[in-house]
Amino acid sequence: MSTDQPRPGSGGEPPEDDPFLKKPQEPPSGGSPYGQEPPGGSPYGGSPYDRPSNGTPYGETPAGGAPYGGGAPPPGSGPPPGGMPPPPYGGDPYGGNPYGDQYGAADPLAGMPPLAGRGRRLVARIIDWIIICVPVGLIMSAVVGGFDYWTTDGTETGRQASVSLVTMLVYLVYEGLMLTSRGQTVGKMAMKIRVGMLENGAVPAGQAGWVRAAVYTLPEIVPCCGFVFWLVNVLWCTWDRPYQQCLHDKAAKTVVVSTA
Repeated sequence: MSTDQPRPGSGGEPPEDDPFLKKPQEPPSGGSPYGQEPPGGSPYGGSPYDRPSNGTPYGETPAGGAPYGGGAPPPGSGPPPGGMPPPPYGGDPYGGNPYGDQYGAADPLAGMPPLAGRGRRLVARIIDWIIICVPVGLIMSAVVGGFDYWTTDGTETGRQASVSLVTMLVYLVYEGLMLTSRGQTVGKMAMKIRVGMLENGAVPAGQAGWVRAAVYTLPEIVPCCGFVFWLVNVLWCTWDRPYQQCLHDKAAKTVVVSTA
């Protein structure tokens, strides 16, 4: 699948031709989730108020007593031990819906590509870091006259902070512009993954894209604590369910999906 996607419109609504938008699920063709309703308006045949003479609403009393006639139900008619009946065909009890529940909740990612693998996301970040941070860091190091990363000298520490600040700001602008325009950085394009809004799969244009970039980038500027937050942030997707979001995804309400 091509990774060239149309640019979003300038308004608040995503373009209708965005190939990654969620597709609405259509109702069954019969108008009823259980198929064609028989004549008479009742799924049991006839009016539910046409009670037969034997006193039950569904016809003759079966042998052994009807559930409405005071008799005991036939053997094996009760629910199996454990409450929920076993799934058909060996499937899961939610009908193949990993995000649903016993009440039939819809899959929030229906109509969108599958979630991107964590390994591909990591490689995409490494590619972006090599493209942006390495050249900018080398240029800034030459501008300030070089510095010793491991020294505690005040002058060297100041140079190091200046290089780190400029590098992070350049990365912030790079990621913000790429996400808001197409939902992908160069690294994400190379790995065939994409950032989309969790609500509808659209490109995170405007505020969402910049919030995601800022929450990922800016905390690293804070000495010590910034690195701890960054580490927790990038590892969050390893245990987050069901969307595998990092903290910057949660802040922007985005999700990373595959484009191939």
